[in-house]
Amino acid sequence: MPIISSTTTLGSVSGLNSFLFTSDASSYHTSSSFPSLLNYSNFSRHSHKCKKKFYSPFQTPKVSLSGNPKTEQPASASANANADATQLLDDSPESVLRQTRRSADWKTATAYIDSGFIYKGRIEGSNGGGLLVRFYSLVGFLPFSQLSPSHSCKDPSKTIHEIAKGLTGSDISMKVIQADEENKKLIFSEKEAVWSQFSEQVNVGDIFEARVGSVEDYGAFIHLQFPDGLFHLTGLVHVSEVSWDLVQDVRDILSEGDEVRVKVISVDREKTRITLSIKQLEEDPLLETLDKVIPQDISAVPDSLSNSNISDIEPLPGLETIFEELLREDGIDDVRISRQGFEKRVVSQDLQLWLSNAPPTNQKFTLLARAGRQVQEIHLTTSLDQEGIKRALQRALERVP
Repeated sequence: MPIISSTTTLGSVSGLNSFLFTSDASSYHTSSSFPSLLNYSNFSRHSHKCKKKFYSPFQTPKVSLSGNPKTEQPASASANANADATQLLDDSPESVLRQTRRSADWKTATAYIDSGFIYKGRIEGSNGGGLLVRFYSLVGFLPFSQLSPSHSCKDPSKTIHEIAKGLTGSDISMKVIQADEENKKLIFSEKEAVWSQFSEQVNVGDIFEARVGSVEDYGAFIHLQFPDGLFHLTGLVHVSEVSWDLVQDVRDILSEGDEVRVKVISVDREKTRITLSIKQLEEDPLLETLDKVIPQDISAVPDSLSNSNISDIEPLPGLETIFEELLREDGIDDVRISRQGFEKRVVSQDLQLWLSNAPPTNQKFTLLARAGRQVQEIHLTTSLDQEGIKRALQRALERVP
């Protein structure tokens, strides 16, 4: 079964660096999970001992080019004085405290990544690409693409910016997924946190009520509804799993917001991916027998099914070429028509091949060939199981011109 994964790439956020940090020391709170790497209170208590009165080491004489006793300080001396003042400001105890605090909080963010712990952060605002999250003395970024689908599913009529405005001031569980102190990037993901909390409730074979999210050329992303009524996780229904019929465009069948039922066919816990199917909740129409295709009473229509004069049965157009390709497959020893019948109505003028819903018995398996009203039953002598026969048939059909 083809599986298409989708990944989300996080990029840098323009204009983020200007508000990554805050100088408000009162906003700092230590975490019980990650104790402060520096005792700030002790540092502050003794910082007064470091205070000194600074004097300029240079005394610039006053000089007048005209001999006038009025003088002005040279530009170079003024620049040096400004540089000295900046240096003194950077070396002030308050500035050192802020820098030390930030450095410690970057280390704490890295520890959250390494441990996989969930952080509950306060949303302080938003910009065009996501939410601003308070992380102790730092401010990080939660991209809209990393929000849980539960927010948009609560009120589908709201835009993402209206949702962001409503989340401002609230606390959200999230994970730190990037902590780059050098480039001032602190990125969070609510999706990662929700996966940790709810993915264990998802297993192969489970059936969920769900809602269609975005629809792409290769399939549709489906939000799964959990017992609490919220849509916490998202899976992918590949285009091949939408319907048993040939699907040219997924948008012809699914639209954003549609309510659907899906079956879980794969869970990749390492890559945090869920693969879903809609069509597997319906019976595979290819699993048929001739008696099921033509259910009418044989006694009433004696010629509807016939196995007499098998050698006189002419294969449907194109069938002989398929027989030749099937015999080239390992595990298939013989292919022959066993009987044929005629339906009351025309299903399709094109040649169709159907697999029997009965597993192979004594190395015998049944196929059906249909075209117009005519149906022919084909017996394979094979050592393959049902799935092996299906794959062999697909390969054979790919080689038919």
